[in-house]
Amino acid sequence: MGVLQNKIDFEGIIVVENANCNGDPLNGNMPRVTYEGYGEMSDVCIKRKIRNRLLDAGENIFVQSDDKNTDGYKSLKARAEANEAFGAELKNGKKADAQRGYEIACKEWMDVRSFGQVFAFKGSDLSLGIRGPVSVQPAFSVDPIDITSMQITKSVNSEDKEGKSSDTMGMKHRVDFGVYILKGSINVQLSEKTGFTEEDAEKIKEAIRTLFVNDSSSARPDGSMVMHKLYWWKHNCKIGQYSSHKVHNSIEIKKKEGVRNPRKIEDYEIICHELPGLAVEEYEGL
Repeated sequence: MGVLQNKIDFEGIIVVENANCNGDPLNGNMPRVTYEGYGEMSDVCIKRKIRNRLLDAGENIFVQSDDKNTDGYKSLKARAEANEAFGAELKNGKKADAQRGYEIACKEWMDVRSFGQVFAFKGSDLSLGIRGPVSVQPAFSVDPIDITSMQITKSVNSEDKEGKSSDTMGMKHRVDFGVYILKGSINVQLSEKTGFTEEDAEKIKEAIRTLFVNDSSSARPDGSMVMHKLYWWKHNCKIGQYSSHKVHNSIEIKKKEGVRNPRKIEDYEIICHELPGLAVEEYEGL
C-alpha cells in the first residue's frame, strides 16, 4: 500500500470497571482526575498501549518500556546505535546527514513514523525532531468518576532473615465505573513526510480496537477495561471534509432517561450523528 492520501479521524469508547486506568505518580498513584472530577487518561499512556499492541503484532518499535522490551536494549540511545543504518549515521559526527537520519528512523521504526520522535543523544552531533501524523488526545470520562481506595499490607520478608518482618502498609485505588472517550486523527501532510502508509493506518486501527489486550496487571485486572466501540472516519481528501472537532462531536453519549448514577455501559445512549458525505466505520472492541 502507498502513503496515506486521505485524512482519518477516530474515536473510541472505553469502559472502565474497578480498575486504575492511569495512575498519577505525583498523587499516590491515584487515578487521574480533572479539577471537576472527571477521569483522565493521558495521551502518553494511550500511546504506550498502542506501541505495546504493535509490539505484540511484531512491529519494530523504538520507544519500548522496561516491562515490554523485545530486543534487550536498555536505552533509546543503545537501540538507535544498534540499528545498522541509523547507527552508522550517528557515528558520522558533524558530517551526519540529518535528512538521511530522518528517512532511516521513519523507515525502521513504526512508532517513529506514526507518532514522531526527538533524537538528541549526549555525545552525538546528530540531532533531529520528527513530527508524526498520528495525534492522540487525552481521554476523559463522560461523567465525574468515583474512586475507591483501600489499605493493603505486605506480609512477607523481602530478604532472608529470622522471623517474620513487620507488615508494610500501602494503598490501592480504583475507578468504580467510568466511560472514557478517546479521540485522535491522522494527518496526511505529515504522513507524506514520514512515509506513513495505508497499511500502517490499518495497524493503528487494530491496535486501538484491541487496546487492552495483554494489558492486565494488579491495577487493571483482565476484563476491567475494554474498548467498547471504535468509530473510524476516512475522508475523501487530504485536509478532510469536516474539521476533526466536528467529526468527534458527531458522537453523542448521554445518560438514558431516569438514570442518575450510571453503573454500566447500558445506562448510556450512544448516538452517531450522520455527517453528509462522510461514512463512518464502526467496530466492536476487545
